Amino acid sequence: MSDPKARLFVIAAPSGAGKTTLVQAVTRNNPELRFSISYTTRPQRRNEADGVDYKFVNKETFERLREQGKMLESATVFDNLYGTSREQVEKHLEDGHSVILEIDWQGARQVRESMPESVTIFILPPSHDELVRRLRERRTDSDEVIARRLRDAVSDMSHWNEFDYIIINDDLDRAVADLEAVLSGGGAAFATDNETLRAAVAEIAG
Repeated sequence: MSDPKARLFVIAAPSGAGKTTLVQAVTRNNPELRFSISYTTRPQRRNEADGVDYKFVNKETFERLREQGKMLESATVFDNLYGTSREQVEKHLEDGHSVILEIDWQGARQVRESMPESVTIFILPPSHDELVRRLRERRTDSDEVIARRLRDAVSDMSHWNEFDYIIINDDLDRAVADLEAVLSGGGAAFATDNETLRAAVAEIAG
């Protein structure tokens, strides 16, 4: 049985919003938090370590794990499969550690259905123009891939209203503090039903 004080936090964002940087910062600042390492079928990048950044598996292995019910959620993103280990999440919660999942809106929807007590948080860039700038500054993708990422990001942002909280990642230090406020239970200003926040989000996400 899970420790009632341990919470499952689900963090999603469009590509380029900076969710990975935010998640790394809050887990570094809060060592009691546990980061759930996702499975993926996408190729391992040069600067990534298996079992640290992702658990890299082939499609056959991924599909077998999913068929066996070992995935808490799974989704296809940019033609690759991503999924969360149900066992890993449940073990952390049973040990009394809150858990952070860094997934997309499709996966977040599945987690809500399976674990409705989870807390969902959506990260947004401060503007459409800033999102474009961040995607181009990565210098790891072709113009064609950037264009596709941008189209998908605009589509992803339309799902912000499905989440419990919204963090606008304009200034990194401030966004980290805002996210930590939500994780500690004091993030009322970032609740999706906050009318002031909703007006700001509407300008960004449309």
